[in-house]
Amino acid sequence: MRNFLSDKCTELKPSGIRRFFDVVSEMPDAISLGVGEPDFDTPWHIREEGIYSLERGRTFYTSNAGLKELKTEICHYLKRRQGLSYEPDTDVIITVGGSEAIDIAMRAMLNPGDEVLIPQPSYVSYEPCCLLADGVPVIIELKEKDEFRLKPAQLLEAITDKTKLLVLPFPNNPTGSVMTKEDLETIAPILIEKDIFVLSDEIYSELTYGRQHVSIAAIPGMKERSIVINGFSKAYAMTGWRLGYAAGPGEIISQMVKIHQYAIMCAPTTSQYAAVEAMRNGDRDVENMREAYNGRRRYLLHAMKEMGLECFEPMGAFYIFPNISRFGMSSEEFATRLLTQEKVAVVPGSAFGDCGEGFIRISYAYSLEDLKEAIGRVSRFVSRLT
Repeated sequence: MRNFLSDKCTELKPSGIRRFFDVVSEMPDAISLGVGEPDFDTPWHIREEGIYSLERGRTFYTSNAGLKELKTEICHYLKRRQGLSYEPDTDVIITVGGSEAIDIAMRAMLNPGDEVLIPQPSYVSYEPCCLLADGVPVIIELKEKDEFRLKPAQLLEAITDKTKLLVLPFPNNPTGSVMTKEDLETIAPILIEKDIFVLSDEIYSELTYGRQHVSIAAIPGMKERSIVINGFSKAYAMTGWRLGYAAGPGEIISQMVKIHQYAIMCAPTTSQYAAVEAMRNGDRDVENMREAYNGRRRYLLHAMKEMGLECFEPMGAFYIFPNISRFGMSSEEFATRLLTQEKVAVVPGSAFGDCGEGFIRISYAYSLEDLKEAIGRVSRFVSRLT
C-alpha cells in the first residue's frame, strides 16, 4: 500500500508543550504551571451578550471576514490604544483565534523558498506554520543578557536576499519580554531599507506591566508593511470562544479572507457578538485581570530569588522564564523530574526553540493560592538539587 501521508506533515515535530499536561491530567494532586490560559472566567457581561445572541436566534453564518460591527469596534480599539487607523471593510479579518490568523497570513504571503525570520524562544506555532506554507524558517536566537529582545545586529545578520517576513512575537511567550518603542525604532529602518514585512503577534498586548504596549505598526513607515495579529483569549479570558483577528494592508487581508472562506467559512457567530461587548465595555475587566497578574508576577520573581534561581524580570504576558542551567541537566530532564517527584508541571524551555534550553517556562495564569502551593513544591525540589 502506498504512503497516504504527507511528508511535510509527518516531518513536523509535535508540540513540546502538550506531553506534560497529558501526564498531569492522569496524576492525582498534580499542579500545572504550564498552560497559557487565564484562570479567570470570561466576564459576565461578555458571556451575557453571547447568551443573548443565542436567545435572539443569531446562529447563522456571518460574512466571511466577520461581523461588520465587530470589525468596526476593533478599528476603534486599535485607534485609541495604538493610534492605528484601519478600515473595517477592507483591512480587518476575524479569525478562529490568533493562531488561524498567523497560519493564513503566512499562506497568503509566502512563496516556496521565501525565508521567514523567527526570533526564539517563542510561541510553538510560528515555525510549523511557516513550513506548511512552504516557507523557510530562519531562527534568530534571542539572548537572556538582552532580556530576550531582538537587537538590530541580530536582525541584520539573519537577512538574506530571500528574506520576506519577520515574525515579531512581543510581548513574548515564553519569556515575558517586551520590545519598547525605542527598541522598535532601532529595527524599523532596517526592515524598511530591506523591504521586509512584519507579522506582529500582539496577543498579549494588554498584559504589560509598567508601560503600555507599542505596536511596530505605529512606528513611522511600518503600518503599510505590518500585519497585526491579536485576539480575545488572553486579555478577556476568552480562550474557549476561539476568536482572533488580523489588521493590515487590504491587499493582504483580502487574500487571507480567500483562504479563510474555503477552510473555515467564518469565525463562531456567538463569539463575535460577545466580542463586540468585550471591545466596547471590557477595559475595566482587562485592568482588573492585569493587576492580579502583576501581583502574581511579583510574587514569583521574589520566590525565584529566594530559591536562588536566576530570572530576568518579565514585563509582559503571564510567564516567567527562570534559568535552571546551573543544575547540569536539560530543561526536559528538569521538568520531568519536577513532575515525577513533586507533581508540578512546567514547560521545558527547549519546547520554544533550541535556544530555550537551560530554562523552564512557568505560567502565573493561576490563583495565588495554587501558585504558593506549587512554588513550595518547586522550592523543595530545588533544595534537594543544591
